[in-house]
Amino acid sequence: MDDIPKTRLEQVAMMEGILIEHATGRSSDGHVYEHLRREFIADAEVRVLLPDYVRTCRTLDAFWPFIKDKLGRYQERRAFIRESFTPLIDHLEGRNRAPGDAVVGDALASFDVDGVHAVWTKALARRTSDPEGAITVARTLLEAVCKHILDGLHIDYAPKDDLPKLYGLVAAGLRLAPDQHRDVPIKAILGGAMNLVNGLGTLRNRFSDAHADDPPTDERPRVRPSPRHASLAVNAAGAVATFLVETYQERGKG
Repeated sequence: MDDIPKTRLEQVAMMEGILIEHATGRSSDGHVYEHLRREFIADAEVRVLLPDYVRTCRTLDAFWPFIKDKLGRYQERRAFIRESFTPLIDHLEGRNRAPGDAVVGDALASFDVDGVHAVWTKALARRTSDPEGAITVARTLLEAVCKHILDGLHIDYAPKDDLPKLYGLVAAGLRLAPDQHRDVPIKAILGGAMNLVNGLGTLRNRFSDAHADDPPTDERPRVRPSPRHASLAVNAAGAVATFLVETYQERGKG
């Protein structure tokens, strides 16, 4: 255990190496794997980006039948493990982050809602590797924030209310609706935020994996988003979510 590095990035790289060793017939330290796994599971930022098999395999003995049955050749196993750790390592190295990512992440973390910060982290990681999924996660992020605020304000909403409806209720409850203000610039900004939320819904319906099973037609061909589309959705969702969180913290509890 004394050889375990101090930084989270180095610890993740160590786990990746342990799993590759075990998957390719070399001896590896199961105790270190179990220790690192416990650390990662307890870290919300890391847990959401861990490969699924790490979350489910508590020991290397449990991991072995999984990798043995999945892939037969050592080279394939190495490539699979490295690819599955790439989103987490990229996130820890700070790749694919926009300038406002840290601010948004801090605001959501301080919201004290289980899963909200994890959703944001997941969206950041998927912008480049899975643009369609990132767009879906961006909407999930805003929906989670809106529902939590409505719960805190004791405002009723229906389980099937869509994002624009949820945002409208939140805006009214926090006095963020354009018609609640007289100042023209403020009305314009708040109206822009509402249009942005509506646009996110349209973007998600157009691009996201929520409709991946719908067959394309001549009238509505299948459109694949690029990472820039995903960045637009995730950053916009993060900006609006931060605005709602900060407003709720200032007004909603008063």
